[in-house]
Amino acid sequence: MTINQTITTSLSAACLLLASGLAYGTNQYGSGVTDTAIKIGNTMPYSGPASAYGAIGKSSAAYFAMINDQGGINGRKIQFISRDDGYSPPKTVELVREMVEQDQVLLLFEPLGTAPNTAIQAYLNDNKVPQLFVSSGADKWNDPKNHPWTMGWLPSYRVESRIYAHYILETLPDPKIAVLYQNDDFGKDYLIGLREGLGDKADKLIVATQSYETTDPTVDSQIVALKASGANVLLTAAIPKFGAQAIRKVYDIGWQPTHFLSSVANAVGSVMRPAGLEKAVGIISATYAKDPTDPQWQGSPEYNEWLAWMKKYNASANPADNLNVYGYSCAQTMVAVLKASGDDLTRENVMKQAASIHNEKLPMLLPGVAISTSASDFAPIKQMQLEKFDGTNWKLFGELLSGSNS
Repeated sequence: MTINQTITTSLSAACLLLASGLAYGTNQYGSGVTDTAIKIGNTMPYSGPASAYGAIGKSSAAYFAMINDQGGINGRKIQFISRDDGYSPPKTVELVREMVEQDQVLLLFEPLGTAPNTAIQAYLNDNKVPQLFVSSGADKWNDPKNHPWTMGWLPSYRVESRIYAHYILETLPDPKIAVLYQNDDFGKDYLIGLREGLGDKADKLIVATQSYETTDPTVDSQIVALKASGANVLLTAAIPKFGAQAIRKVYDIGWQPTHFLSSVANAVGSVMRPAGLEKAVGIISATYAKDPTDPQWQGSPEYNEWLAWMKKYNASANPADNLNVYGYSCAQTMVAVLKASGDDLTRENVMKQAASIHNEKLPMLLPGVAISTSASDFAPIKQMQLEKFDGTNWKLFGELLSGSNS
């Protein structure tokens, strides 16, 4: 399977879909499903300020290609329609409407970004189209009562930030905290979580905040202003482009804070190396997955299986980029749900199976991390572990943590 910024559906495929819908009705098959195919939609920023995340869509497409080569899902091949929204919510809305109303996809899988997903959440829920395994850690995806057709996948950004707050309170004397955050719900969730974790000490300990827009050329001025506050701790809640810029500027101006970096901007291949490995030494982040640059995983059966898949199906991708682990693992979750749905491939049943995952262990998640959901819990991954960058790769430390013990 290849992936392009736009993937079109042939007239013959559309006619086949219509014919199968008439033949089998909606009791067994939903939109986008035939005896031989399951059509899945996706939006991804293959261009624009968040284009580093395009690796996720490409790696998921590569995983589905492997599944198709193995016979598909109960004999049905996955047709993965992934389109470039450039990280622009209005474009996301346009593309998702096309995929639902024209391409007739069964569901939206892994659409990326807090703002883009916010823009389509009401439309998909109103039309009862699954918005599954959203590529964003915003808390709003775990709201089955009000949005029963939307489910996240990543650990909560607020939980992650509370973990950082806990570490700061436990280990750093006299912390003065500065925060750089993206000016949207994504960045603000980190700030909210930090305040939650610091509790009644938040107002005293947070001495400066600076936000950036995704249209900003750099965050250099924000970093200079945060240093001027006298802070000795920095939390950078950013996407890869701006995470790399922040690392570089902090180093270049001689600032040496204890630096915490959001988990969605900590890939060695797409962030740390572009920033300069020597400039990133000592940075602390958190993860739920095995980093492919960590020697402790290399040589294990799980890593070898992932690497073999990379070489055969995702050969143009950077094996040092943990976003390829993300796309691989998220796609595995989607495949597990489709398999569990059997021949009842309606939107309702797929959503029911997505909300019935029990302790699913995926090969490239950290030991002890498992995926679980229920009708009242739409947060599949709940645990993370702290890690520190040593100039070459990330080193895990401490225990697995979650919102309840952070």
